[in-house]
Amino acid sequence: MSQASRTSSSATRRRRESRRRRPPLWFRSVFLKTLRDYRIAIIGWGVGMGLTIVSPEALAALAAQFAWNADPVKADTVSGYAVFKIGVFVFIACIWPLLAASRTLRGEEERGSLDVLLSAPRSRLAIAVQKVAAMWTALLAIGMVAGLIAYLGGVAFKADFSFADGLLWGLDLALICMVIGGVALLISQFTHERGPAAGATAALLLVFIVVDMVHRVFPGTDWLSRLSPIYYYNLSKPLMFALFGLALLLTGAAAWLFVRRDVGDVVHLPWKLRLTRAPRPSQALPVSDWSLRSVYARSLGMIAMPTFWWTLALAAFAAWMIVAVHQLADKLNALFASAPSSLAVTILQNIGGGGTQLNALLLGAMFELMPVLLMAFAVTQVNRWVADEDDGRLELLLSTPQSRAVVLLGRFAALATATVVVGVVTLATAAVSATIGGV
Repeated sequence: MSQASRTSSSATRRRRESRRRRPPLWFRSVFLKTLRDYRIAIIGWGVGMGLTIVSPEALAALAAQFAWNADPVKADTVSGYAVFKIGVFVFIACIWPLLAASRTLRGEEERGSLDVLLSAPRSRLAIAVQKVAAMWTALLAIGMVAGLIAYLGGVAFKADFSFADGLLWGLDLALICMVIGGVALLISQFTHERGPAAGATAALLLVFIVVDMVHRVFPGTDWLSRLSPIYYYNLSKPLMFALFGLALLLTGAAAWLFVRRDVGDVVHLPWKLRLTRAPRPSQALPVSDWSLRSVYARSLGMIAMPTFWWTLALAAFAAWMIVAVHQLADKLNALFASAPSSLAVTILQNIGGGGTQLNALLLGAMFELMPVLLMAFAVTQVNRWVADEDDGRLELLLSTPQSRAVVLLGRFAALATATVVVGVVTLATAAVSATIGGV
């Protein structure tokens, strides 16, 4: 064999080995790997939020009846109708960002995967920046998909907005999701687990929605509503730079705290440092604890605290809706008495259960939202099942004489019980509030 052929064969072999050793595109950086993990969420949440906007123009006539929700400015456009339709549904839109942000750093610390990542020559700040950049890129992609579907739906229903309007609405949605994600990321620096961070962020989101509604129910309270980021999202011309600046501030503060604390630990506040005491060692294993008697009991014990906080938040929200209906009844009576509102009355009767009284119609329509909120509670709890499998706890459970069917049915029964408790307590609170308020 000639020297030239041996050289050519050696070069070809080296190129093949180089291509074989080169990692796939999506595993070449923390940013690309994190973005790859979000690929299903981008499609699912983008399509879902876009389909929420797509609706016949007849629903736009109903927007004026819901002044408690958001200002019905040009409800026949994508931005105006989205404000009306997703004013409260922004809670649903922000579920994935708060879950993703709470597990971006804290979740990986729980699993121990962050220790492996930090063993490579990468700084904490670089990892945090790349992960946040991937989450923001995913949110922008979700907004683009939602805006595209909203535009296509508008073309089908001959609505008066352009492709650029649809994309701008998607950008607005992505920015408010970035803000809520920044809140979750910041709170996760003060908790040992991602669950409490996600729950606290969801509670704050409900508070933000209620605070935004205050100025529409009680005149002269605009100053209070301006404290909520939802207020700037709901404007007819959203303050996108304000939302982006707020998201950047919250995320930057979270990254700054993450770099300066110990991995796996929390940020210690001064008062907490003074009151910190060494924990007393446990004298005995809790073998007789009620939650260890079955998979159902253990699952129920694990979701007891989330159930309590979700019940408290939804019950307070239901009571607030009762107050909103009572305050707006006089204003809406005049609207319902006019002839142009006949179509809106018909639609509202179909949504609210076909009642004849205004209060009953409005309450029925508003409480159509409650199953969606209960669904959000169920989704957040089911998300923990996946975490148990990722962390290896499911393998430990299946190593005992428990079949997979028993484990699955036990967890499902516990979640169903918690959901029933949340729904019953919420409806009972609404009934008491209606009785006290005379609605």
